[in-house]
Amino acid sequence: MGKVTFHTLLLLFFCTCSFSQTKEKEWMLGPFVRPEIAQPILQKDETSTFKDPITDKVVHWESMATFNPAAIVKEDSIFVLYRAEEKLGEKEIGGHRSRIGMATTSDGITHKKWPHPVFYSNNDKQKDNEWPGGIEDPRIVETEDGLYVLTYTQWNRKVPKLAIAISKDLVHWEKHGPVFRNYKNGLYHETETKSGAIVTELKDGKLVAVKINGKYWMYYGVPHVWLASSTDLIDWTPVETYESKLAPVLSPRPGYFDSWLVEAGPPPILTEKGIVVLYNAGNSQNIGVQELGNRIYTGGQALFDANEPWKQLDRTNEPFIKPELPFEKSGQYKDGTTFLEGLVFFKNVWYLYYGTADSKVGLVTYKP
Repeated sequence: MGKVTFHTLLLLFFCTCSFSQTKEKEWMLGPFVRPEIAQPILQKDETSTFKDPITDKVVHWESMATFNPAAIVKEDSIFVLYRAEEKLGEKEIGGHRSRIGMATTSDGITHKKWPHPVFYSNNDKQKDNEWPGGIEDPRIVETEDGLYVLTYTQWNRKVPKLAIAISKDLVHWEKHGPVFRNYKNGLYHETETKSGAIVTELKDGKLVAVKINGKYWMYYGVPHVWLASSTDLIDWTPVETYESKLAPVLSPRPGYFDSWLVEAGPPPILTEKGIVVLYNAGNSQNIGVQELGNRIYTGGQALFDANEPWKQLDRTNEPFIKPELPFEKSGQYKDGTTFLEGLVFFKNVWYLYYGTADSKVGLVTYKP
């Protein structure tokens, strides 16, 4: 038998596949496929510990769940920043404490966890926004000059706030606080915000944050998706109507898989056809798709104009990914989720990372 190369391993791992994800429209990214024997790539670990700087106690920081991951390519590896929950009694969803852990892979198959979280609530200026609930649901992009920009949800168990942090090495982070804190004297500062996906472009084989008409753009929010712009990736200006109200650019649709809600997914991609936005979609069974069930999270794609990021050009009528496997339909969120947050281009393959049932991390791939 000849030498087994990385590409041979990738072929064996990913190409005996379930082709349940479809490519409905020509502009879409995909189709993404699962391996034949698909398993979660990251799961909770009740033994891993970390000394919390606020309580000064050793805690089991990923004892409840690991899910909703961001991803970025650095040098020769994929770095996966996942949400890890510390179990606090028998509290419901939103009642535990979240931090961001790290896992890396150099072959796209085996992911190795780091022993401690890399981003978490601390005795800093953001404590009032981040404690006691913690830090949730990251998305990450890289700038052309090599900075890493993280969007995440601050959860003080009162108001979830979309916030920004920046790093040079993915380990040491500078927190800049809520994205709309300076807009119109804090008009939206106490309004629920989350899920910030900054537009990127594939440049020299790597995804980087891209400016359109001199500005960075970010799709964000739930149950509608809104839009904001920035010149520095720190302070953001939401797109509003003439009456100075937030203007949704993507909304739920009765009769479709996204009839209940839509929520921004991983960083969108500027392509020749326009801006491709992968989004998370919730189904309301009574007015949506009967066979999907109620409150099921699936994935959709939408296309926006490359020069007018608020202008929707097209949208999928069917989900391109949905919960099908047991680990995607069981766990903390029993209705089932394929919750998209991490997307990278690595060794000529697209890797899409997603959370399953608020409990584990899954992965599908697409090789152009």
